[in-house]
This record gives sequence, structure tokens and C-alpha cells, in this order.
Amino acid sequence: MLQLDPTAATPLTEQIVAGVVAKIERGVLAEGARLPSVRGLAQAVGVSPFTVAEAYNRLVAAGWIGAQRARGYFVAPRRTAAEPAPRAPVDDSWLLQRVYEDSGLQLQAGGGWLPPDWLYEDGVRAALRQLAKAPGELLTRYGHPQGLPALRAHLQWRLALRGIEAPAERIVLTHGASQGLDLALRLLVRPGDAVLIDAPGYSTLIAALLAHGARLHGVPRTAQGPDPAALARLAAEHRTVAFFTTSALHNPTGTSTTAAVAHQVLKLAERHDFRVIEDDPFADLVATPAPTLASLDGLERVIYLGSFSKTMSPALRVGYLAADAATVARASQLKMSSGLTGSEIMESAALAMLGDGHHRGHLDRLRERLGEAQARVCGRLAELGWQVFHRPAGGLFLWAEAPSGLDAERLTAAAAAAGIALAPGRFYLPGGEASRHFRFNAAWADDSRLYGWLADQAGR
Repeated sequence: MLQLDPTAATPLTEQIVAGVVAKIERGVLAEGARLPSVRGLAQAVGVSPFTVAEAYNRLVAAGWIGAQRARGYFVAPRRTAAEPAPRAPVDDSWLLQRVYEDSGLQLQAGGGWLPPDWLYEDGVRAALRQLAKAPGELLTRYGHPQGLPALRAHLQWRLALRGIEAPAERIVLTHGASQGLDLALRLLVRPGDAVLIDAPGYSTLIAALLAHGARLHGVPRTAQGPDPAALARLAAEHRTVAFFTTSALHNPTGTSTTAAVAHQVLKLAERHDFRVIEDDPFADLVATPAPTLASLDGLERVIYLGSFSKTMSPALRVGYLAADAATVARASQLKMSSGLTGSEIMESAALAMLGDGHHRGHLDRLRERLGEAQARVCGRLAELGWQVFHRPAGGLFLWAEAPSGLDAERLTAAAAAAGIALAPGRFYLPGGEASRHFRFNAAWADDSRLYGWLADQAGR
């Protein structure tokens, strides 16, 4: 039995970790020995199950014990437990790999997607049932190089509602918005080129641009969108080829670009002769659509990207790119050269979901839930001394600065050990500079467990 001292300066979690390690090193717990369940040990030593779960997660991460689904925790083989494994750096690789792979991170407080029960599962199931009855040819053939013609025609209509005139032949379907960003990057950027991006901005895009050899310059994000004065200065100082930006419900700040700022961005793009890539994956979450860069520009200098993953299902890897005819032709060729056509099955499923009678109701409920969650999360963070950069009326994300005294990297690592995925600010800055800001996902962060844990960390 472990002996814990609640009055000691050492946290109870660390006492449990040290006690288990000592028993393994002394041979009291042999290789393969089964440890008490989380609830059982918690009752035995008089602590909360959350404290034991955090300790077990740390022991698993260090290689002392292993977890088996539905069986519990066991002492790991000595060859892996002899020395604690070095902690993996908390960086963009950690974000891209562990957040997607680690099922132990149960509370995705900084995640980039909605919880499963917020998504359009009923619509996905209905669409797949409908596809199961389709002719065999649809289920076995390659698709059209630009994507399913019927879906592109539907998108032409949907984009027109946002003021974007994009004939079907000027739309190419992509494997999610991520492929659209990759196509735009490969079309416009050569190694060594200067590229402007939102700062903070989309972490996956930053990683892709750096891997491509681009020279990144961050345009500070304000509550009204990208800072026009900073954009003008950077465009004048560097021979910029492209500006990647998100206009609506920006990731990670939750801000939206106003019409006035959008006009200034387009004037600067014309003056300094650079292209604008408008990534708009959250358009369906905007209750009252505002003018987009693409609608103001007429797709002459702007490449517009969209997706269905954020509102229907991340498993539905269907997005789209709309641009001038020459750009779409080149994008289609690049798409074919790297992956041939898209999945006509998934494209047909997306079309079926968009056309059913319940999709609009799903979006209405989703917008309402997100708006309510944003208000609660902003309030809870403020109560704990966090400074919220902007209070979004909806959407997934908000950007908040931790109280002084909390180290961002240590807080992120401690959260991961406790099964909580946080997203520290430096992931979203082009230079990876230190930041006390974090991205929060309102749908996941609307959970009392997060605030209890944050309060505990502040107390320590």
C-alpha cells in the first residue's frame, strides 16, 4: 500500500508516481504485475480518482507501466522501465501527432474539431445508407479530376449566397481544406519566397510553409482582422508572393475580418502584387455572413478555400478551392499528379448531406450551442484570471492569456499527463516564439473538469 502525506509540499500525484516507481525498483511490483484500478487505488489512499489517473498517465508516459484496454494497468518490462523515457518536446510535431493519436487525451480543450456528438452523425449515416443502394459504377470508378460535377454545381449556388460568383468550372474539390492549402502553397510559393500569414495563425499551415522553405512574416491579428498597417509595412519591406488569412471565426483567435479591413487588404494586394489565400472552413458557423475577400475581389486575386469537415464530420474529407480559371486548371493538374482524383463516394455523401432536409436545422442548432458555450468558457476563464483576447459570438475558438506565474510549456505537459490537450500559443506563431496565450475550443472547454484542474495548477 502507498503511504501518502497530504500535508507535504510534494503534490499527491507526484507522491503516487514516486511510490509506484520505488516499488518497481525494489521488486515489490514485478514485471507484468497488475496495479490497482484507478478507482480502487483512489479509495485505498483517500484521494480523488482524477489524481490517480494523472499519476498513472505519467507512469505510462515514462515507460514504467503500460495500459491495456478493458484490463487495466500493468508493470512494463524492465528493459523499457529501467530509465524514465525523456519527455517528448511540446512542439508542432507533438500537436500534429499526439493530439490525433493519443486516446488518453480525453478532454480536447485546445483541439481543432467538434466533439462527436456535436457533429452531423445522423446525416452521415443516412448518406452512406443512400450510397449503399447506388449503382456499382459509382462505388468503383475514379472521379472527375475537378471533383463530382453535381457537387460543384451545388457549391456554385451556395457560394453565390455568400456573394462569391464561382461557376462550377472554376471550382476544384479537394481532400479537405488542408489539400486546398497545400495546392495553393505549391502553386504560388517557391523556397525562399516571402509569405505573409496571420499571427497568430493556423499551426498546420505554418508547419507546411516552413517545410516548403518559405520565409514567414506574421501579420498581427486584431479584433477586426489582420492589422492593415502591419500588412502594408511587411508587404513594402519584403517581396511578398502571398498572404494566407482566415476571414470568418479565425483560428485561433475567433475574430472575423470586417468589410473595411477586407477592402484595405485587397488594395494592398493590388499595390504590392501578391495573391491572397482566404481559408474559410468555418463559413457555415457564421450566423450573419459578412463580405468575404473573395466576394469583394471577384476571385481575381483571391483563392478561396472551404470545407465540410468542421460542421459535418472530420471523416468526410471533402473541401474545395475556387479561383480564376487559370489557377483552377493548374490546381487540378497538381491534384492529379499527387493523388489522382478525389473520392467520388465521399463527394457524393457530402452532396447528399447538403441536400437533405435536416442539414440547415443541424447548422442552426450548432451555431446556438457554440454561442452559448463561448459565453460560458469566456466567463469561466475570466474567473480564473485568464485574459480573453476577443469574446467571439460563436465559432469554435477563443484566444486567452494565462495568468502570470503559469509556465505555458509546463502547463501543457502537465495537462497531457492528466488527459487534457491544451494548445499553447507558440504553436500558432510563425517564429515559434514564447507565448502565454492558449487556444481554447469552446465546445470541448465547456467542461467543469478543465476549470477544476486549471484552478489546481494556479494554486500550486
